[in-house]
Amino acid sequence: MALFVMICLDKPNSLDLRMATRPAHLAYAGTFASVVKLGGPILDDKGDMAGSLIVMEGETEEVARAFNRDDPYTLAGLFQSVQVLPFRATIGSL
Repeated sequence: MALFVMICLDKPNSLDLRMATRPAHLAYAGTFASVVKLGGPILDDKGDMAGSLIVMEGETEEVARAFNRDDPYTLAGLFQSVQVLPFRATIGSL
């Protein structure tokens, strides 16, 4: 299976929306525990959550895109931008 990385950047001044939506996002992401290899928040200069980085395994990029499409963060309009890119782990392991 291939790896894909999602880089999701929050809209400016949206920490309150992120925090309000976080429990639903974490519950949703937990249902993908078998394919999400690494995930967590991207932090801003103050140390506040300002985005998400997720590494997923899947047959095609569509697996990652479908995950993002139905993510409560996406449905709430949190993200300013989302990139889904093929990824290869070279150092370390997932």
